[in-house]
Amino acid sequence: MPTHLANEAELVTKAREGDADAFTRLLRQYERYIYRLALRITGNEEDAEDVLQEAMLKAYTRIGQFQGDSRFYTWLVRIAVNEALMKLRKRATRAREVSLDEPVEDGGRVPVLREVEDWGDNPEQRYAKVELQRILDEVIERLEPIYRAVFLLRDVEGFSTEEAAEMLNLSVPAVKSRLLRARLQLRERLNKYFGKGKESGLQRGVPQTV
Repeated sequence: MPTHLANEAELVTKAREGDADAFTRLLRQYERYIYRLALRITGNEEDAEDVLQEAMLKAYTRIGQFQGDSRFYTWLVRIAVNEALMKLRKRATRAREVSLDEPVEDGGRVPVLREVEDWGDNPEQRYAKVELQRILDEVIERLEPIYRAVFLLRDVEGFSTEEAAEMLNLSVPAVKSRLLRARLQLRERLNKYFGKGKESGLQRGVPQTV
């Protein structure tokens, strides 16, 4: 998540008053983060570019609706995530009905990247950082969109559960449930890359204590 602009409140005020330069300065601070998030959700560079452009346009036309209850970046991400998920829905060849998850308490954050460090050889000793990042991006992209978006917002972008729930129009328990499932799926898939034995609790879908 990008650092908070020292003069963000001032820029937002000016932007709401119609100052295009102030709005441009806000977007320049955040556009690369929005593009990266859109790319990870859509898995497609062209779609990510479209999401970025649509998010910027909608933010510009709706800046008067921004009340300042959250960071401008949080508000912008909410718009971008909605655009990215809409892209995925339009791209789908057929509609898929996904049942709502039951609330599941995960007992706190269980970062996937910390789990990697416990699997036999240190992955950073076996793969260059670029290769490790490629593997992580690949397994994240294979998550279903409903899980991918939650995981990216919480564990990659660092938003709170409440912020993620607001962005995705979900309840807090639903975010926790989907986040837990995303983490477990990622561990199982990463496990295949790093050679853990079949006896592993993670392979059987049993979470280990961090």
